[in-house]
Amino acid sequence: MEKTYTLEVAGVTRQLSIIPITDDLSIASFVILGDTELVTAAAPLLAEKLEQVDVLITAEAKGIPLIHEISRVMQMKKYYVARKSVKPYMEAPLVNEVESITTQKKQVLCLDGADAREIAGKRVAIIDDVISTGKSLQAIEDLVVQAGGIVVARAAILAEGNATLRSDILFLEELPLFPHAQMK
Repeated sequence: MEKTYTLEVAGVTRQLSIIPITDDLSIASFVILGDTELVTAAAPLLAEKLEQVDVLITAEAKGIPLIHEISRVMQMKKYYVARKSVKPYMEAPLVNEVESITTQKKQVLCLDGADAREIAGKRVAIIDDVISTGKSLQAIEDLVVQAGGIVVARAAILAEGNATLRSDILFLEELPLFPHAQMK
C-alpha cells in the first residue's frame, strides 16, 4: 500500500505520495504543475504577505504557475524566471550553480542580462513552491544580488524540514520530512 500524507493548504486538500529521495529520507511529493485549483487558491494568500515588492522571480520550472498567478493577482505586468540553462537569446547572462533536495545533482540557474538590468535597484520577492534546504532560494538570491536587486521577501506555499524554523521566509503551511526510521 502506498504511503501518503494529507496536505491541507489554502482550503485545498491533497493526498501526497511519500517518496524516498535518499537511503535515510523520504519526502511528500508536492507538485503544483497542472494543479490550477491549488495554485489559484494559494496565490492570493501569498500575495497578501508580499508588501512593498516591485519584482517577482522564481526558478524554472515548478514555481512558474505560482509566480504567474501571484503576478496576476498583484496586477504586475511581468515576472522573471531563472532558467536551468543558458539560452541562445540570452545577452550576458548571470549564472549560478545549485544542488537542491529534489534534483540531488548540480543544476545551473541563469538570468538573462536584459532581465538583470530590469531587476537592478528593485525590491524583489523570490517565489517557490516549497522551500526545504534553502539552496535553490539562495542561488536565486545570489543572482538577484548580482543583478543589483534587493531581496525583500522569500515566499513559498510550503516550508519543509528546518525551513519551517526560518524567520526570513513567508509560507502558508509546513510540510514534514519523513526520516526512514519513522517509516518502519
